[in-house]
Amino acid sequence: MEEIKPFRIAVPQQDLDDLRARLRRTRWARQLPGGWSRGVPVAYLRELTEYWADGFDWRAQEARLNAFPQFTTDIDGQTSHFLHVRSPEPGALPLIITHSWPNSVAEFLDVIGPLTDPRGHGLDPDVAFHVVAPSLPGFGFSQFPEPADERPWSIERVARTWAELMRRLGYERYGAHGNDAGALVTPQLAALDSEHVVGSLITAGLGIPTGDPAELEGLGKEELDELQEMSAWMTGGSGYGPYLAARPQTLAHGFADSPVAQLAYLVERFKEFDGWGSGAEPIARDLVLTNATLYWLTNTGASSSWTYYEGAAGLPIHQSVVPTGVTHGGSALMRRIAERDNDIVYWGDARSPSHMVAMAAPDSLVAGIRAFFRAIR
Repeated sequence: MEEIKPFRIAVPQQDLDDLRARLRRTRWARQLPGGWSRGVPVAYLRELTEYWADGFDWRAQEARLNAFPQFTTDIDGQTSHFLHVRSPEPGALPLIITHSWPNSVAEFLDVIGPLTDPRGHGLDPDVAFHVVAPSLPGFGFSQFPEPADERPWSIERVARTWAELMRRLGYERYGAHGNDAGALVTPQLAALDSEHVVGSLITAGLGIPTGDPAELEGLGKEELDELQEMSAWMTGGSGYGPYLAARPQTLAHGFADSPVAQLAYLVERFKEFDGWGSGAEPIARDLVLTNATLYWLTNTGASSSWTYYEGAAGLPIHQSVVPTGVTHGGSALMRRIAERDNDIVYWGDARSPSHMVAMAAPDSLVAGIRAFFRAIR
């Protein structure tokens, strides 16, 4: 039951031919007034779809992913897929990195190399990592069984799976990093497996106002205004969260039958997070389409939304048993809020043009990861 099997992505050509045929047969909606305020515009999506059908090279992206050793293993009734890239540097620290939603391990294509082989990327080899990058349950090649397991996939259940994965790999001391959904899993893993986790590093999510009156004590007008802005950002948007929590199966039919429906949904999430469509796209479209193609080929558009329908979405837990760091932490006010319930030893002030930091600002993320684990070693 603890067998770890080599894995390699090898998409049948007929599946790629079917994808292109579906893209070319798309029946396009009529454009409503209001532009992006009504959702993803027809012209924007149509241009991206045409490139997906006739310009995007999946085989090149498949080769990029396959350049990293990949494996699967069964844990708690779930087949877990993961990349496992060992560093050539002696004394490298094992590091499990958890991707975001709605994303995939493709999120880390540009950071694994510098983390595992800093010498080969012009960085100080004194800080290096053996990287383990799992696909979250229900995402990509970590597919749910058919029929799906009725037990909820809570963040804690994922953390227990990650702890078991690192045990199977023989790592008794390791670090953890995550973004978005990964930022929920990472501190939970630290709290659950504090005997082995040496540090918990996330991109953001700590110091977000929760509505606790204690957060307002001693604040001036500028800080109160900042809290109000953050609260407005947290409650704004299209309302996708409540819908996913209530009716994910309804959306699943569109995701499974239409690659354009899947693409539109993913693009809207990125737009909602980052200002997509503004003319300054923060992530290369080949990377966006690599992610969309993975979702389509594995038919995981619906199952990857489990954080909402299982009620697991939210903010990272507070924990003080393991040192905590934040790479793109935000203001001093956010740090003060975070320090109330976490052992903050690193608070990076890096900025990213996208919520998907590893995709849009890989150099700043690598720098933050290296700085945090250098600080706690």
